[in-house]
Amino acid sequence: MERSFYYPVSWSEAHRYKSVLDEEGLPYEVLSPLDLPVLGEGQVAIVFPSIPLRSYVWVRTLFASDGIGYPDPFAREIWLKK
Repeated sequence: MERSFYYPVSWSEAHRYKSVLDEEGLPYEVLSPLDLPVLGEGQVAIVFPSIPLRSYVWVRTLFASDGIGYPDPFAREIWLKK
């Protein structure tokens, strides 16, 4: 799945969000701090691909904020090669 943006949430909140997102039928995946090192201790990331604007507005309302842009996996490699 392409990764566009994410929301960091606590482990305890993740189940509630997953249930609501599954009911809505939106694509997402859950990543741990091993997969996304910018997460704090006790957090997971609910990661979304690019989705239609109407769906993004719904997700933004659910999480009560804008999503965080998913880090470009190639940006670090390009920077390290310079």
